[in-house]
Amino acid sequence: MQAVLLDMEGMTIEALVAVARQGAEARLSTAAEARIAAGRALVDRWVREERRIYGVTTGFGALSDVAISGKDTRRLQENILMSHAAGVGRPLDAETVRAVMTLRVKDFARGHSGIRLETAHQLLELLNRGVVPVIPEKGSVGASGDLAPLAHLALVLLGKGAAFYDGRRMSGAEALTSSGLAPIRLESAEGLALVNGTQVMTAIGALSIHDARQLSRLTDIAASMTLEVLMGSRTEFNPKIHQVRPHPGQIAAAANMERITRASEIISSHSDCSRVQDAYTLRCSPQVHGATKDAIAYCRRVVETELNASTGNPLIFAESEEFLLGGNFHGQPVALAMDFLGIAVAELANISERRIERLVNPMLSGLPAFLVSDGGLNSGFMIAQYTAAALVSENKVLAHPASVDSIPTSANKEDHVSMGTIAARKGREIVANTENVIGIELLCAAQALDLFTNLKPGEGTLAAYQAIRRAIPHLDTDRFLAADIDAMRELMRSGAILAAVEERVGELA
Repeated sequence: MQAVLLDMEGMTIEALVAVARQGAEARLSTAAEARIAAGRALVDRWVREERRIYGVTTGFGALSDVAISGKDTRRLQENILMSHAAGVGRPLDAETVRAVMTLRVKDFARGHSGIRLETAHQLLELLNRGVVPVIPEKGSVGASGDLAPLAHLALVLLGKGAAFYDGRRMSGAEALTSSGLAPIRLESAEGLALVNGTQVMTAIGALSIHDARQLSRLTDIAASMTLEVLMGSRTEFNPKIHQVRPHPGQIAAAANMERITRASEIISSHSDCSRVQDAYTLRCSPQVHGATKDAIAYCRRVVETELNASTGNPLIFAESEEFLLGGNFHGQPVALAMDFLGIAVAELANISERRIERLVNPMLSGLPAFLVSDGGLNSGFMIAQYTAAALVSENKVLAHPASVDSIPTSANKEDHVSMGTIAARKGREIVANTENVIGIELLCAAQALDLFTNLKPGEGTLAAYQAIRRAIPHLDTDRFLAADIDAMRELMRSGAILAAVEERVGELA
């Protein structure tokens, strides 16, 4: 796999996924190394000149007016990591931590942090050798960056804290030794540079946006399958409808569903029926799914901007030989985007669960109750709909925005914070919940399609059905249904369903 080069610009969500999930190596470009070295040279000179610089020769936050002597500058940098590593909760998963590590070095690559090149290389070595620092998921308010979680990350560079390596949790010192590395000692400015940034919320956000985009296309597939078995119409996908209300996502969703259901004998079989219009969950799928697609696209623009940003404080500008104090660590852009992502993806689950209800309810579907033979003896997909309903309800709670909250910190020096990391974590959970809801809809729709033995479904619908049935058999009698839901989730994540459909009908938007 080709290495991902970390430079001034050019980081995409796909590149981050390659490192975080697929194990691609990350490297600094030659130009990035030169920028880091130039910024560091300035910091060293200013320290020799005994310049007053926030976080270098002063304390932090509300203690920024406290001068720190030259002999204590090294100790100051270690102290900031020890004191700020106050996170709680379950550790972030390995792929998220790998994404955080990548983005931390990506920020350094821009040359504005003042960190030493040796320290940036050490962090890259941790990443590329498979050391995963233990980062508790809770404790960041999302301004002054992700202070607590990034402190937990940075401690491992010093042989402190804890990490996972080779499948085992161990001390930071043991992780370094096991991976062939030695602890480093921080110099002036480096502790602050390591903890001041938005990389935790941005990493979680980037991975969630990647998953949400794939999920939005799977939702189009699921809705298309459901529409077919519920004897819906393809009229609602007619391009003329969507050209007069030209939201890009709506147009894309309608085009997807038109192609997925193309050449459907099931739909053609009832073209002259007495039904005038389909229910909203079928007829308005392009409008609802499309609005979510547009929201995801917006969130992607925000987060990819953040991937390529400098989010520390102070910022070093080598060309003009100055340092500037500002607030690029404030996570408000990511906070708003991730709250928006959560709300938008929750709507995919909302409409999907209503389609599931139509599938399992014989009064609405005309199909066997709960899509199983011998109803009463068998409950079929009855409780799967309960699960979908529970997840949708949970999403509604999680969709409450975190970004509208702020609690002052650091003795009111930091008197407005973003709660961006909470927003990102909530968004990620909503995406995961919605993935399960869409998976249940796909299971139900495939089960219903089994009843249409004499009629061929649409080209994309058939491809999705076949991909599902290669992994998950028809439900003849009740069985352990959680295993089917788990198998469907893994099938969705593998990309097999999407690939099968796109091979038949072309790339989905």
